[in-house]
Amino acid sequence: MNKVLPLLVMLMICASPTWANEPSRANEIPAISASQSASVKATVEAIDHKTREVTLRKADDTTVSFVASEDARNLDQVAVGDIVVATSTVSLNIKVVSAKDGKADIKEATAGARTKKGEMPGMAVAQVIEMTATVEEINIEANTFKLKGPKGNVNEYVARNPENLKKAKVGDLVVFTRTEVVSLAVEKQK
Repeated sequence: MNKVLPLLVMLMICASPTWANEPSRANEIPAISASQSASVKATVEAIDHKTREVTLRKADDTTVSFVASEDARNLDQVAVGDIVVATSTVSLNIKVVSAKDGKADIKEATAGARTKKGEMPGMAVAQVIEMTATVEEINIEANTFKLKGPKGNVNEYVARNPENLKKAKVGDLVVFTRTEVVSLAVEKQK
């Protein structure tokens, strides 16, 4: 699992389509990226290997119980006192590209991995969604722009940075790429 997870994450991030900018506009094209990560730890308070019911105690002393599905491999390796670590990272990238680089579209890819039989339970799932919309209208005076999505819907937005409206043109594409990686690992009590 230790080698599979980083490889999976890198493949998902690199596998999302990249778009080339026009060299003359490359430094001017508006783009923004943001990401957020969260990690939660809980201690296994009770586990019934026959019924697969697990009770976890979180740091705030609350508990959560659930029945682990048959997909949860190696549950027999887990014991009371073990630590469950769940991590989630979500990133969003938005950039403007030339219309010659594509068309309004939506694409999605999902991949997952889990530990091998006999190892401590663990898994990771990565999902990438890319939506491309066409710039239909730019209104510099009103500080607004309209985008036409892949299904033909047109929505109007207010620009956060009015200067970016001067850097784009009608017909350009706006590419939204959302990547989410969720992982879960069980560590032996120390």
